[in-house]
Amino acid sequence: MRVDTIEAIYLIETPLDPARVADILAGEQSSGTFVRVAGETDALRARAAAEVLELEELESATGPSLASSWLDRRGVAGPWRRARVRIAFPLANIGTNLPTLAATVAGNLFDLGEVTGLRLLDLRLPQIVRCRFDLPGVGVRGTRERVGVFGRPLFGTIIKPNVGLRADEIADLVDLLCRAGVDFIKDDEVCANPDHAPLAERVPAVMARVRAHRDRTGRNVMVAFNVTDETDAMRRHADLVEREGGSCVMVSLNWCGLSAIQSLRRSTPLAIHGHRNGFGALSRHPLLGIGFDAYQALYRLAGIDHLHVHGIGGKFCDRPEDVEQAARRCLKPLAVDAPDATDAVMPAFSSGQWAGTLPLAARAADSADFLFMAGGGILAHPDGPAAGVTSLRQAWDAVASGEEIEAAAATRPELAAALRVFGG
Repeated sequence: MRVDTIEAIYLIETPLDPARVADILAGEQSSGTFVRVAGETDALRARAAAEVLELEELESATGPSLASSWLDRRGVAGPWRRARVRIAFPLANIGTNLPTLAATVAGNLFDLGEVTGLRLLDLRLPQIVRCRFDLPGVGVRGTRERVGVFGRPLFGTIIKPNVGLRADEIADLVDLLCRAGVDFIKDDEVCANPDHAPLAERVPAVMARVRAHRDRTGRNVMVAFNVTDETDAMRRHADLVEREGGSCVMVSLNWCGLSAIQSLRRSTPLAIHGHRNGFGALSRHPLLGIGFDAYQALYRLAGIDHLHVHGIGGKFCDRPEDVEQAARRCLKPLAVDAPDATDAVMPAFSSGQWAGTLPLAARAADSADFLFMAGGGILAHPDGPAAGVTSLRQAWDAVASGEEIEAAAATRPELAAALRVFGG
């Protein structure tokens, strides 16, 4: 691909000629509009117009995926033709401006009357463009170094109940989890700065226990404090976490936005744990919104270090192949011509995970570089949280040695208990 462009790949559905609609997409998001205007010279178009590089027509649909009053007013009916389209946008139109990049490749396209379905599938960019944007501040390697865990996944959990605990109660729970042997603890997405456990109280109380555990055992536990807030407040919260010796903050990406994440990245050395809650609203309809490949590209350009990919066999709607694709995409370099994957982000598996789903996550990631978070799988283990963590490590030992976990459970009581209780 050209080094002065960013490419976007779309799935479109329309009763019109897909090639004509692809040209409309390219014009709408670059130099054109629905009519030729004064000043839109051939020279300007050559410099600033987007270009349709490829169009692959797919099998037509029997009906429209979405309504369009624009088509209804014109009496246009099916067949509803589908196509995969690749468009190149000049980088000069965008500069080093991530929100404008997003507005260029997504923007008004979803509202166009000519389409009855449109989905942004992926973004492609060269390394020279990738280097103009933010890189992970910590990344996979840095996360491992801060926790001191190598050669296996990081095992983590979530503060439960989601909300309602006071700062001292959360600190007590964190102490219990540290003693149980977890590597990583995170706040729930709905617990950021509540009245009953404000960050100003929660961070010092929790980090006092984490520091005591580190002094006692030499093991550091990474805690992802939920600092989701307006931008200046997030920076202040991150400063507090850093002063207290913390190593990670968590942000609800979709509700803070790209520019806020960039601002946070540039103001803190802490790992940024990207929580994608709300992503289903962007992605769940197959002919609308933004696919994970494009989504992860945008937030990786903002500089996150970890990204949720949900889990296989959990409580959410994702297909196993979607989770696998998401996990592996996080671990690949973002640029198409990158020499290595130093800008990889750590995929975070969560949602109904426990020892029995760990082999599925390992196969999906095709790597040990992932964060495996089990809430009930640790906290609700019948023999206590320490046994829950042990069951995860036993499941990983079985995966690493090629042994089925059912067979491994015959000599590992914590794993056997997990299979018995959660296996249904």
